[in-house]
Amino acid sequence: MSDADRSVQTAGRDGVDDEARRIARARLPEGLRPETLAVRTALAPSQHGENSEALFLTSGYVQPDAETSARRFAASEDFTYSRTSNPTVRSFEARLAAMEGTEACVATSTGMSAILLMIMGLLKAGDHVICSRSVFGSTINLFAKEFGKFGVETSFVSQTDLNEWRAALKPSTRLLFAETPTNPLTEVCDIAALADIAHGAGALLAVDNSFCSPALQRPASLGADLVMHSGTKYLDGQGRVMAGSLCGPDKLIKDVFGPVVRTAGMTLSPFNAWVVLKGLETLSLRMKAHSENALAVARWLEARPEVARVFYPGLASHPQHALAMRQQHGQGGAVVSFELRGRHGQSGPDAARAAAFHLIDSTRVLSVATNLGDTKSIITHPATTSHGRLSEAQREAAGIGQGLVRLAVGLEHVDDITDDLLRGLSTLNNA
Repeated sequence: MSDADRSVQTAGRDGVDDEARRIARARLPEGLRPETLAVRTALAPSQHGENSEALFLTSGYVQPDAETSARRFAASEDFTYSRTSNPTVRSFEARLAAMEGTEACVATSTGMSAILLMIMGLLKAGDHVICSRSVFGSTINLFAKEFGKFGVETSFVSQTDLNEWRAALKPSTRLLFAETPTNPLTEVCDIAALADIAHGAGALLAVDNSFCSPALQRPASLGADLVMHSGTKYLDGQGRVMAGSLCGPDKLIKDVFGPVVRTAGMTLSPFNAWVVLKGLETLSLRMKAHSENALAVARWLEARPEVARVFYPGLASHPQHALAMRQQHGQGGAVVSFELRGRHGQSGPDAARAAAFHLIDSTRVLSVATNLGDTKSIITHPATTSHGRLSEAQREAAGIGQGLVRLAVGLEHVDDITDDLLRGLSTLNNA
């Protein structure tokens, strides 16, 4: 018998069916910790017994006969077409759901497409959403502009003032949406309190967990109904691919969002799913290292005379520091934002912007880019990039001035990061 023949035989020497053995190995014991789930949760390996999850690059699947094909297409559960299901994508979904502590997960092509899926699945004309005004700029535009055209109303409120959330409630309120910490000011909301407000009004709470990831924060355990991710960020961790997801209960993920994905096709590609699936294996280690570096950089910036204010949940000076430490397992995450004082004798938005540009342009190690979540530290000017398409009034309401700089701290040596920032800070008044 050839090796190939042996690999596909149906029973082992002890009489146990090989397929049953494979499936049994994939059924993990109860009570495993998130770090273990991040490494072990996946579909069962193929008959070849691969230890690293396989990448299934296929658009379609051969069915054994017409009757089975009809049954599988009707059920929408077995593998029929990769717009609706793929083994690699399903492994990613299973792993992330396990890490977030939810029943299910649906993967999407980007983080924004995950929010799009959520809105399309949950809302209709006449429905009302309450959203933090401090969220990512594209999220604001998606709610206010794109879905405003279809009759979905959105009220934007303070991230941290629970009374504003309560006051914004209407009989038509169906969804509360927050990201925590926010991009870029790292404001932290009380997830449990927002869940109580939402549920008391018969609405759902969705939380964008892209900044913290399940390594630091699990919103579902605090009462959130849905957890949204831009997997492009820390879930991948090396700036390689685009990805998104929604995690939550079966009744929403499978019954509400599943049909929308099958029809509209916000599908995550198998290759991107495989990259992020492997990124999840090192997520806890990376987030710990990111947080340690970020805290050191934030403390260094706080002591610099050129810096007016530092926004970082790990600092005792952060307004929601105590809440962040409770919700985020004692870690502040990787994103630090800070406002520059500007050059001596100069004031106003133009001078603030010139100071920020000088600092950014003086760096030689940091990457000037708009992404975050990479092993490489990334520096950006939010007012002209991530929030550049907002009106000046919207930026002011969100607290994003022209002198604000966002730094997504990577895994370089922390002294090299601060030395690179010093190139611009030390020359700010000489430029």
